[in-house]
Amino acid sequence: MIHFRSFRNTDPPALCEIWRSQPPRRGLVSSLSPMLLDRYVLSKPYFDREGLIVAEDDDRPIGFAHAGFGPEIEGGKRSERGVLSMVMTLPTTDSNSLASDLVDRAEQYLRERGVRECTALGVGELCPYYLGLNGGSSVSGVLNSDGALGKLFTSCGYERRREWTVWQRQMASFRPPVDRKLMQVRREFHVEAQIDPPLKGWWQACMYVAHDLTRFDIRQRSKDKSLGRVLFWEMEPIASSWGLHANGIINIEIHPDFRRRGLATFLLGESLRQLQAQGVTVVEVHSDAEDPIAAELLKKLGFQSVDMGNEMVKSLLST
Repeated sequence: MIHFRSFRNTDPPALCEIWRSQPPRRGLVSSLSPMLLDRYVLSKPYFDREGLIVAEDDDRPIGFAHAGFGPEIEGGKRSERGVLSMVMTLPTTDSNSLASDLVDRAEQYLRERGVRECTALGVGELCPYYLGLNGGSSVSGVLNSDGALGKLFTSCGYERRREWTVWQRQMASFRPPVDRKLMQVRREFHVEAQIDPPLKGWWQACMYVAHDLTRFDIRQRSKDKSLGRVLFWEMEPIASSWGLHANGIINIEIHPDFRRRGLATFLLGESLRQLQAQGVTVVEVHSDAEDPIAAELLKKLGFQSVDMGNEMVKSLLST
């Protein structure tokens, strides 16, 4: 007889067994240990055991769903946007029916706490858990390569809102682009690296506390003034699962007065060159599929599309 309960401290080994039973997926760490689960999920300061719902059959965990919340809104109030961060079942069970039941219970947990809208797996900074274990350089909803999950969430009433392109650059053959415009930029600007830079607020610190970060700033030589930056993180442990040394791009910013002058191309190209020298073999970034400027920049630097992410949402308002 299947029943559902909240997380217990004795659950990690069984949850990891469920995780390791999943078919191979590009965006999922293949082998999860209790130590990794604790480091990237259970140790988060906002972890709530009631939000991690476990399905049991004769006292044996056979599936779980994990719900959480987005960043706090003004005044420290809990966000009205919820996240169904993960849902998994053992393949030996009636997995579709069980997964749907787990989704229902996770949504009820969020609904009881005032959440008005739920996002499947999360997207961008709407990602309380599993960064480094799922998704890649960012969590961008349900990946095309996760076909079964897309079907599950669609059957549970989730709708696609926005698409994300997953880009990767193999670094073995990387050479920074060179043209007259970029040569002029190089004469006027230089790029500096900063290890473990300060982050923007408590939420971002919680997201990346277990990861190594590097920020590259582009500065004017004459004034030593920062006019843009790009932030990278070491994509562990998912990169090790791929057998690669991978870095992910969190964001890139250029001062509005200096855009469309080649600074972003130079900044990103010089950053990639330095990472290549440190032994990084792959760089990944996710961008809005409707952003032609980002696509143009990434293609110029040799990035290739390897997957697509789908932001899938569902209203939890009572009808």
